[in-house]
Amino acid sequence: MRLRNVKGKKEILDNAIVIIKNPEEYKGSWNKLFLNDNEINIEIGTGKCKFIKELALKNPNINYIGIEKSDSILSLAVKNKEFPSNLKLVCYDASKIDELFSFEVSKIYLNFSDPWPKKRHSKRRLTSKNFLEKYDSIFKNDKKIEFKTDNMGLFEYSLISFVDYGYKIKDLSLDLHKLENNDNILTEYEEKFSKKGFRIYKVSVYKK
Repeated sequence: MRLRNVKGKKEILDNAIVIIKNPEEYKGSWNKLFLNDNEINIEIGTGKCKFIKELALKNPNINYIGIEKSDSILSLAVKNKEFPSNLKLVCYDASKIDELFSFEVSKIYLNFSDPWPKKRHSKRRLTSKNFLEKYDSIFKNDKKIEFKTDNMGLFEYSLISFVDYGYKIKDLSLDLHKLENNDNILTEYEEKFSKKGFRIYKVSVYKK
C-alpha cells in the first residue's frame, strides 16, 4: 500500500501512546518497556496493524512489536484507535532491523512483503540472505519465522533462501485458505487478495 501523504500524520503519530518514538534506545531492553519478561514477537511490515493487533489480543502473555516504514500507513493504523498493552508500534526501515534489537526476539512474522521482483533488487527482499543474516543478531534463542504471501515467485525464492541458510520447514501450505481447522489471522492484504480468489502461500520455518 502506497500513500503519498496523510494530513496531520506527524501529530497523529506523536500523540499515539502505542508508537515508540525513540526505539533504538530500547535495543537489548525491550522487556523493560513492557514491564515483564514475556517473549517478544515482531511483525515486519505491519501495515494497518490488523494482524498483529489481533495476535496481541489473543495472546496477552506475549509481547508484540509491529514495524512499519510508512508513516502515512502507520498514522492511519493508530488514528482514534485503542491497542492492547502488550503491543507496541515502531515507524522504522526494516533494513536497519539489527539496530532495534539484540538477541531478544522469539519469532518474526513476514506477511505479504514487497516481492521486489527485479533480480537486482533481490537483497531487499525480507527473506533474502541479506536479511536472514540481520535476523541472526536479533533472535534470542531458536530462530522462528512465519511467512505468508500471494506471490508464488517470492514464495519459491523464500523457500530456497530459508533452506540454503539452514532453516528447517515446520509447516507449509500452498493454498492456506483451503485448510480445515484453519486458525489463520488475516491481514488487510490477505482479505483483499482472498476475495479475488488469489491463492495464499504460507510457511513456518525454524533454526536452532
